[in-house]
Amino acid sequence: MRLATLKNGSRDGRLIVVSRDQTRMATCSVHTTLQSALDNWDEAKAALYAIFDQLNDSASFGVAFDIHRCDSPLPRAYQFLDGSTYVKHVELMSGSPLPETFYKEPLMYQGGCDTALAPLADIIASDEAWGVDFEAEVVVITDDVPMGTTADQAASHIQLIMLMNDVSYRNFSSAERAKGFGFIQAKGQRAFSPFAVTPDEIGKTWHDGMVHMMLCCELNGVSVGRLNTGIGAAFNFPQLIAHAAKTRALGAGTIIGGGTVSNASTADGGHGASCLVEKRAYEINKNGAAKTAFMKDGDRIRIYAEKIDTDSSVSIFGEIDQKVCVRG
Repeated sequence: MRLATLKNGSRDGRLIVVSRDQTRMATCSVHTTLQSALDNWDEAKAALYAIFDQLNDSASFGVAFDIHRCDSPLPRAYQFLDGSTYVKHVELMSGSPLPETFYKEPLMYQGGCDTALAPLADIIASDEAWGVDFEAEVVVITDDVPMGTTADQAASHIQLIMLMNDVSYRNFSSAERAKGFGFIQAKGQRAFSPFAVTPDEIGKTWHDGMVHMMLCCELNGVSVGRLNTGIGAAFNFPQLIAHAAKTRALGAGTIIGGGTVSNASTADGGHGASCLVEKRAYEINKNGAAKTAFMKDGDRIRIYAEKIDTDSSVSIFGEIDQKVCVRG
């Protein structure tokens, strides 16, 4: 099932169900927002699946879908927790081998997600000197997760999957990291894929608590990376959820990120990168200096995912396609 949210002038938009071929949509009369559906997921999913089936079975059901009308699936989320689980990315960012503790307990921080960006919305920055960067990730949305939920139990609490552009302002990062208390200014408004997709919709691509797809990043029409999201992570999503729920319950609609996808097998980044700071790190390691600049006014980043074993042109999650807009 593919769910999306239309802009309608309200904070939370209007929940819609989208056909598998992404040409038609229909609303649910009972649950008008995605948060409402997640709050009552056991009841809501049956009604939403019925609409999804009807959209796919009848070409006359529903109305035309227009991605330009889409907001973020969850325009504001009560909670956003982002892990950093891909070993290669963390090694490149730290500049040294990882301590053994990294493999025993996930890295995770709590970030803001009260004003998410639409998948086609501009990235607004006041100054190019902020060091505007993208970070392509896979995220999941949970229902209510009780405190103390184990990793084995957590899998059943994953209800939806999305892609994310975790917009980052790199030139704030070092100062904030030195304070030792998390990011604020270094992280902008995040953008999510137009579709929040149920795990069953991606079939065998979802296994072992991970999405196994090719995550594609194109900057100004040129490929920056094509990464396998199922390779190179030290922890899967059920383990991340269990970690987050160790000392507290997680409310329905919690978004949990798996971190910047990275699985390069060669020293110079043979598979590319899903963020520019990692691309720059490969350049520094190889040539002693970075030649790739961070994003400038007018630059456009496109993020989407493809199944590994198919040549289908339909991106299951839809595409994040954003232009940098500097307003000094």
